[in-house]
Amino acid sequence: MGTVWRAHDEMLRVDVAVKEIRFPAELDAAERAGQVDAAMREARTAARLRGNPHVVTVHDAVEQDGLPWIVMDYVPADTLGATVEHAGPLPVPRTAEIGLAVLDALVAGRELGVLHRDVKPSNILLAHDGRVLLTDFGIATHVSDPTLTGGGGSGGTPAYMAPERLVGGAATLLGDLFSLGATLYLAVEGVAPFQRESIPLTIGAVVHGQPPAFTRAGALAPAIAGLLAKNPAGRLGADGAQARMRGAA
Repeated sequence: MGTVWRAHDEMLRVDVAVKEIRFPAELDAAERAGQVDAAMREARTAARLRGNPHVVTVHDAVEQDGLPWIVMDYVPADTLGATVEHAGPLPVPRTAEIGLAVLDALVAGRELGVLHRDVKPSNILLAHDGRVLLTDFGIATHVSDPTLTGGGGSGGTPAYMAPERLVGGAATLLGDLFSLGATLYLAVEGVAPFQRESIPLTIGAVVHGQPPAFTRAGALAPAIAGLLAKNPAGRLGADGAQARMRGAA
């Protein structure tokens, strides 16, 4: 959806990150307007979470020549996905620390009525100073948003989406927690639990399949397994997940 540039704020004399939103050339005027709205929603959503240590701070959002730009903290970091791809699975304690940080951001968002809806390894930053940050609120929304229901147009990444969302159910905090579970599985085991050769096969694996047996998760396995419960009614909630991850950290 966009490119993030490192820039320098000449007034404040600090480096910042500027997200340039790019649109496909084939979009018509109405579709472009919708994309602009989505970008501004991302900025507003993240701005509501200012002060949370696990969310990238948004400073400003502007529209220039019909294109939106979002100004954020510049955070030297690698994504969780890139880290696992290049260095392999993470140790259990580090994975648990990452899980606790992302969980804190998700709970803080839910307390403000905000759901992320696209938790995945590429949206988690491992800052070079040790911080863990949840980013990319481009499809996050308020709980009152009418787009919360329906799997087809609600956004997200199939390999990490909760099964109830893939069959048209509502987005909830429990759905974000399923996505966190799939993300932590990749972090500690080194593979995405439901990724298959095609989107239909991936969706089928999320809805009906089970992840491969744990080989590295150790003390973190009960937390991840609880988060990956297919039925949200039986899924591990935020408090239970926090307790189990603390035990593994």
